[in-house]
Amino acid sequence: MAEDTTPNIGSMSDEELKELIDKFTSEEQEVSYRRRILHGQIDILRAELVNRLRDHTPDGDSLIKGDDVERLSKILAGKHDSPAKPHD
Repeated sequence: MAEDTTPNIGSMSDEELKELIDKFTSEEQEVSYRRRILHGQIDILRAELVNRLRDHTPDGDSLIKGDDVERLSKILAGKHDSPAKPHD
């Protein structure tokens, strides 16, 4: 795997270096595009959560507490614990 990420560039021709630069540039653009899509989805989900909390929050209370943001961030990052199973 190390060969894939750190090729021996000293032994590569100018053309091979240019091709590798193009390859990595293309990959970076794809990752960047995907990141922007994910950030947009996160923004949409957060806005939905704010709307839902606003509907269920009495006047004067904060819409989102620190724990809510932390929990949502973990869920969106895929780092949340599985929900507890209901007790019978």
